Amino acid sequence: MQIRIGYGIDVHRLEVGIPLIIGGIKIESEIGAVGHSDADVLLHAICDALLGAANLRDIGYHFSDTNPKYKGIDSKILLTNVVKLIQTKGYHVVNIDSTIVMERPKLNPHISAMQVTIAKILEVEIDAVSIKATTHEQVDSFGEGKAVKAYAVCLLDK
Repeated sequence: MQIRIGYGIDVHRLEVGIPLIIGGIKIESEIGAVGHSDADVLLHAICDALLGAANLRDIGYHFSDTNPKYKGIDSKILLTNVVKLIQTKGYHVVNIDSTIVMERPKLNPHISAMQVTIAKILEVEIDAVSIKATTHEQVDSFGEGKAVKAYAVCLLDK
């Protein structure tokens, strides 16, 4: 048995008129995250946590934002590919703990759907995917609703 932990963080700017996708779920909102892919801040943070735990660098190394192949790509595909990468090194996911920081819209009504989506990709039980949502209490760009960020910690086992 070899246990490894990993940590990931991702940040995206928010703009009006762009779809908001978090945790693989499209959320009704007038604002959305700007990015080269679908800008799913939670899945990107989870990807980085998994890659870090397996010592496989980061999401940008594997899926460069300068590569047109990844323009607009569904981040569920990126996470699926990351899971395959860690599995080639003999690792499997034990659990994920994550936090999304966003002023609006409220994300709590969507967390269960996010857990189901992520657990399926990670090949774990829903109980192994913890997702929390919080605000920045109207402080800085996150609190002003100009940006979204997510943190993720993972535990891998070999």
